[in-house]
Amino acid sequence: MATNGNQLETEEQFQEIITRYPTEQRYIMPIMHDLRNRYHYLPRKALEMAAAHLQVPLSQVYSMATFYKAFSLIPRGRVRLKTCDGTTCHIKGSQTIIEEVYKNLGIRPGETTPDREFSLETVNCIGACAIAPALIVNDKVYGKVTAASLKTIIREYGGRENE
Repeated sequence: MATNGNQLETEEQFQEIITRYPTEQRYIMPIMHDLRNRYHYLPRKALEMAAAHLQVPLSQVYSMATFYKAFSLIPRGRVRLKTCDGTTCHIKGSQTIIEEVYKNLGIRPGETTPDREFSLETVNCIGACAIAPALIVNDKVYGKVTAASLKTIIREYGGRENE
């Protein structure tokens, strides 16, 4: 049994989410959204249980889970940092942001902190070239990010820099 912050991942909790929905195939997406909102990723056991509940092949559930970028099969943090690495952001220092995240949180792109509080990803472009380098934290965009402002952002979301 893994932990996600203060929430435990148990079959009972998966069942609580899944059984809110009738046993109809059209509820695959809402179930996956609820699981993602609760755990920040889609646990394999929960997907197996959803497939059984909806009486659909597990392969159908997996194909949907892997098709949509909003879903992840690996644990993501409560706070998702997305560094823009498009041309303008790259030229203006996105690699510095990535290195600063590593210095402060110990994670590289594609990784999540052991406590599942923070995840880091890079994205190709967020359309914020005028405020490059840019960072999205959950759904909030931060522009002209520097090493100092990154530390402030991390603290704002409950993180402590590495000493």
